[in-house]
Amino acid sequence: MLSGEPAPSSDRPAAIRSRGGGAGANVAAHLARLGTPVLLAGCIGDDAAGAGLTAELAAAGVALRLRTVPGSATGTIVSLVEPDGQRSMLADRGANLELRPDDVPVPPPGGHLHLSGYTLLDPGSRGAGLGALEAAVAAGCTVSLDPASTGPLARYGVDRWLADTAAATLLLPNADEARLLTGCTDESDAARALARRHRIVAVTLGADGALWASGDLLLHRPAHPTDVVDTTGAGDAFAAGLLAAWLAAPEADPAVALDAGLARAAEVVRRAGAR
Repeated sequence: MLSGEPAPSSDRPAAIRSRGGGAGANVAAHLARLGTPVLLAGCIGDDAAGAGLTAELAAAGVALRLRTVPGSATGTIVSLVEPDGQRSMLADRGANLELRPDDVPVPPPGGHLHLSGYTLLDPGSRGAGLGALEAAVAAGCTVSLDPASTGPLARYGVDRWLADTAAATLLLPNADEARLLTGCTDESDAARALARRHRIVAVTLGADGALWASGDLLLHRPAHPTDVVDTTGAGDAFAAGLLAAWLAAPEADPAVALDAGLARAAEVVRRAGAR
């Protein structure tokens, strides 16, 4: 966490801590803590970081299917958190780029697959992500998808990404990602446009809450009051809260699922770390 003003060519005070992270791992850890059974598939390096993260996730109640990649480092993210809680990230995906199709088991019929969009945005893991999505749909499962981040998403290509992910049931973009994917400047218009492609779209709006779009329905729920310390992992926490509520009662009022996601996000941003 950074302090003071930017100081190019000089020093800037900061509090530096190492904590568990990663989009898929964050969602899995939150789901487990909410009582939703979850299996995390992925890759780690043969290093202390991989062993530590494995132990942390297992202790949180996450079932694991993690392949160790010899000679590779476990993925690492440096999150630079400004005094107002906003963050930017430096990403080294490490062993995650070695994900193979056979690393990801097919959910049982009627199950659910949550796919981090980062899996699709690199040639090394793209085949595994696309294969997992296709296999889950073929098995009659629902699929949720987080687009990940605007920078790599733009480099990948919006049209290509939309074609690759057309079969996803539930899309979970933030406002910037929704605008990028649709070309709309208004978040509500973007949500409606994406809902013409996917059965359900839930768009996070930061301090303004979240939108749910499905068919002709457009629903807004405000953010839960909280003190913002660190926004790292807020979207992952929202995704987990919403998924836990929606998977437990798919036909319930969408406001219930939105509020569950917003409650989890509010809990995460009031302290440092993604989970």
